[in-house]
Amino acid sequence: MAAFRITKAYTMSREEVREAAEGLAASLERQHGVRSRWEGDSVRIKGAGVDGTLSFHDGLIDVSVSMGLLASMFAPVLKTEVQRYLDTHVT
Repeated sequence: MAAFRITKAYTMSREEVREAAEGLAASLERQHGVRSRWEGDSVRIKGAGVDGTLSFHDGLIDVSVSMGLLASMFAPVLKTEVQRYLDTHVT
């Protein structure tokens, strides 16, 4: 089992952060076949062997992902992809 967590500070408006979070969720849906569902200021991400949450509050985005044994081989790729997306779309 693999897991990772990424946090990033932001100064954007809540609306802009939500748009960036929606974009990340949509990207993960397209590329990895996961499903996403909003719960307040959090996006829940679930898929085959992948379970995660992206939330934003108090100027901080927090992404937590856990992956089952088979999916864990893709953890470094997924972590890099999420980090790159946040670095590009969140300020």
